Amino acid sequence: MLLLIAVILLAFAGLFIGSSHMTMRDSFGALFKKGNAAQVRILWNIRIPRILAAIIAGAGLSVSGLIMQTNLNNPMASPATLGVSNAAVFGANLSIIAFAGGFLSTGNNLNHYAVGANPYATSLVAFLFSTLSILVILGLCRLRSFQPDVVVLAGIAVGSVWTAATTILQFYATDVGLSAAVIWTFGDLGRAAYRTDLIMAVVVLAGALYFYAVSWRLNALLGGDAAAKSMGVNVELLRFSSMLAASLITAVCVSYLGIIGFVGIICPHVVKRLLGYDHRISIPASLLSGSILLLLADTLSRSIGNGSALPVGAITSLAGAPFFLAIIFSRKGE
Repeated sequence: MLLLIAVILLAFAGLFIGSSHMTMRDSFGALFKKGNAAQVRILWNIRIPRILAAIIAGAGLSVSGLIMQTNLNNPMASPATLGVSNAAVFGANLSIIAFAGGFLSTGNNLNHYAVGANPYATSLVAFLFSTLSILVILGLCRLRSFQPDVVVLAGIAVGSVWTAATTILQFYATDVGLSAAVIWTFGDLGRAAYRTDLIMAVVVLAGALYFYAVSWRLNALLGGDAAAKSMGVNVELLRFSSMLAASLITAVCVSYLGIIGFVGIICPHVVKRLLGYDHRISIPASLLSGSILLLLADTLSRSIGNGSALPVGAITSLAGAPFFLAIIFSRKGE
C-alpha cells in the first residue's frame, strides 16, 4: 500500500515538474484543459504520456528482472541477460539505417529523413528481432533441459552476435543515419504516446497476471529444481513460459523506449531484501518499485535538462550503479 501511494504521489508530482517553467497554477489549468493552448499540449501530449510510460515500463522491466533472477538462480540476471536488448538495438539500427530512413540511398539529406523515418516501423522491427532472439535462445536451451547456466551462456553468446552485427551496420551508415541510430538507443520516455502506452500496458498486465498465477511454482523453484519437481512442478515448462513472458515484456518496452538499464536489477534486489522472497508479495512490490524508480528518474531528467529532457536511461544508470554497489557492500558478514 505504501508503494502504491508513492507511485500515485510521484505521478501527480510529475505533472507539475518539467523544463517548460510552467507554474503550479498553469499546470492545474492545463490539466482541466483551460488556459494557454501550448500549456495544455505540454501537459496532455508530453507529460501525461511520459508519466504513464514510466509507470508501465518501470513495472515491466522490474518484474521481468525478478522472474529472470528466480528462473536462472542468478542475482545478476536482468532483462539484458538473454540479449533481448542487443537484438532490439540491432533491429532498430537496421530499420533506421536501411529501411525507415533510407539512409543507405538518400545519404545525409535531412529532408529525406523527415519524410521517410517512421518510429512505429523502427519499434516493430526492434520487437521482431527481440522476439527472434528469445526464440533462438529458448530453442537452444531446450536441448539442455533449461539448465540455468546454459540459459545465461546462450544469452551472452547470442547477445554478442547481435552487438557485432550492430557494429558492422553502423560502420557502413552515413553520419545522419548513425546519429539517429545511436540516439534511438538512449532510453527516452519522450517517445511515449497514448497508443504505445496502451500496448505496453496490455503486455505488462498480462505478464504480471501470469506470473502471479504461477507464484507458488516460482516459490517452489527457489528451493532448487529437485525440490520443485518433488512438489509436482514441471520445471522445464515453467522456465520456458516464464522466461518467454519476461522477455516479451522487455522486448515491447525496449522496442518503444530504448535501453533503460538497472531497473531490472535494483528493484527486485531491494524488494527481496525488504519484503522477502515470496513471489505473492515480491511480484506486486517489484511492479510498484520499478514504477517508482522510473518516475523518479524521469522527473529528475526533466528537471535538470535545461530546456530538454535528458535520456532517462542515463539517469537510471548513473543513479543505479552506486546504489547497487551500496546494496552489495552493505551485506555485513556475508
